[in-house]
Amino acid sequence: MTTPRRTLLGGSAALATAPALPRFAIAQADQRPSVTIAVQKVVNSNTLEVLREQSNVGERVFYTSLWEGLIGRNWQGNLESVPGLATAWRRLDERTVELDLREGVRFHNGDEMTAEDVVFSFGPERMFGTGEAQAQGTLFARIPGQGPQGRELPPEVPAVARRIWPALERVEAVGRYRVRFVNRTPDVTMEGRLARYGSDICSRRGFLEAPTWLDWARRPVTTGPYKVAEFRPDVSLTLVAHDEYWGGRPPLRQIRFVEVPEVASRINGLLSGQFQFACDIPPDQIAGIERNPAFEVQGGTILNHRITVFDKNHPQLRDPRVRRALTHAIDRQAIVDALWAGRTRDPRGLQWEYYGDMFIADWEVPRFDPAEARRLLREAGYRGDPIPYRLLNNYYTNQNATAQILVEMWRAAGLNVQIQMVENWAQIFSRESPRAIRDWSNSAPFNDPVSSIVNQHGPRGQQQQVGEWTNEEFNRLCEELESSTDRARRRAVFRRLLEIAEREDPAYTVLHQNATFTAKRRDLRWRASPAFAMDFRPGAFGA
Repeated sequence: MTTPRRTLLGGSAALATAPALPRFAIAQADQRPSVTIAVQKVVNSNTLEVLREQSNVGERVFYTSLWEGLIGRNWQGNLESVPGLATAWRRLDERTVELDLREGVRFHNGDEMTAEDVVFSFGPERMFGTGEAQAQGTLFARIPGQGPQGRELPPEVPAVARRIWPALERVEAVGRYRVRFVNRTPDVTMEGRLARYGSDICSRRGFLEAPTWLDWARRPVTTGPYKVAEFRPDVSLTLVAHDEYWGGRPPLRQIRFVEVPEVASRINGLLSGQFQFACDIPPDQIAGIERNPAFEVQGGTILNHRITVFDKNHPQLRDPRVRRALTHAIDRQAIVDALWAGRTRDPRGLQWEYYGDMFIADWEVPRFDPAEARRLLREAGYRGDPIPYRLLNNYYTNQNATAQILVEMWRAAGLNVQIQMVENWAQIFSRESPRAIRDWSNSAPFNDPVSSIVNQHGPRGQQQQVGEWTNEEFNRLCEELESSTDRARRRAVFRRLLEIAEREDPAYTVLHQNATFTAKRRDLRWRASPAFAMDFRPGAFGA
């Protein structure tokens, strides 16, 4: 770390009278605290590139700390859109949004952010790639970057980019501090797409100077209040203050995220003083932690739903009646009561109230009806053949306990579901053995259904990308939802998408709204956001 210029100037008189002052005494002038945060997982892809790490754990360590977009989110409020790296934006027509960039923003390498960096951030070299082969990415593929050039993008990067921006025609600079986004088709969600993670800005020079893509992805040059000091994949990530941050001097000198898979180890480390924060605390542990008056637990529901995803190619799941039986055999309220102490809820399908007039208030998830489940199984001719259910070891809070409860509920309805524990996401998606059911979660990065149901389950979505499910009518309606400007028609299309994906030809079934709880030392002045992201920006810590 370099000492801020104002610190050196402020101490110039003292230095003049004491020229022999040891170097370590100068470094001690930075009295800001450092924190260590115990997390279940730092990142999944072992990179820090937001276009490759589209995950809950990535959201926690990236946003508000490392990566920033043109349009921000109010992390201390209701996640509504606020100015970010752009100070203002306006619609020029149904296909075009123009933004005024914030002047004086410095990247971690000291360069000023200009329109050139924004254009590059959305260009083929960094985001979309070249050639049709990259359009057919596979999730969690091998990381490239070791060849003679080392500049090729991993296939999932352009796949994610096309999911976020399916019809982006061009981004153009119309001045040093002004940019224009032009879509090929009308899109009422362009502002939301600009605010979602994945539409973040990087340094053009920083990207091009990295020897390989992997070098870039493990130390990206961005604008956030903290920058990468050390990244040890599968172990830890250390960020240090970026003192030229446009939003003011960061309140922490250093943030260290440490990978601690076991809940008990995270809690014990917090109570012993090894960590200042412990993430992903199950609700049944909250009372025990808070019995010690020095600690508290913050958090609650977030814009994310836990879901169970189906692979309709499995022989036992090809008949939609079997998948429908799986949805009717689940008592979701029992899961909420037993594992979450009522701190979350059984939602109205894959949607959230912050969709506004696009929220379908009278929609319901498939009812708990074991008799209907058994009837469907008889009708489908299911004879008790095994159905594999892949999951990780408590990647999600209460994941193992939820799986055990689900298996018993399915067994009571006549379904022979068998848990297969695996070690990583590559094994979750592997086709080396038959796939049938897996755990997942689905977020709403902005307040429109295309951000969730289309982004994850549509024709460019993750589920179809890995070859688990597809539906011709669903795909056609997804395209209409993305391009229509008729609000009433869009609402009708969304309802039909829910009917197909949750009732007629189930792609998934929603289990419950997700919640996240973080334990901390009570004396640390910090407030949890209604999201996985942890906010340590100026004004959010120590205020």
